Amino acid sequence: MAEQTTQGKTILVVDDDRDLSDGLRAVLERQGHRVLQATNGLQAKDAVYRDHPDLVILDMMMPRMGGFPVLEHFRGKADAPPIIMITANEGSRHKAYAEYLGVVDYIRKPFAMEELLESVGKALAPKSEADEES
Repeated sequence: MAEQTTQGKTILVVDDDRDLSDGLRAVLERQGHRVLQATNGLQAKDAVYRDHPDLVILDMMMPRMGGFPVLEHFRGKADAPPIIMITANEGSRHKAYAEYLGVVDYIRKPFAMEELLESVGKALAPKSEADEES
């Protein structure tokens, strides 16, 4: 098994914007991934424990529970999946706090789909190979 692929992974998309969520699902499925969806942080936490996704793409601002409480919940948990935060928020303090809580990337909306796909690829890359080849 010399080369592992990042295709065929399970990705949880958490966003209350149904159009954006459906668009991300379509693009990620075309890349060969299985995509689950949630519309708030409560659903996201349940899905992580139930489905054990390989990656979570998490919106910051959502009803019922936003992205930060989800990050706070999973911070430091050994079995937590990598999380990419997406947000329309421009604040640098929010970015710093998200990074402190362990996000693998922080992407501001609107974003180019190529930017998100690059981030997904990096987040899903096998750690030992990615670190050695960088």
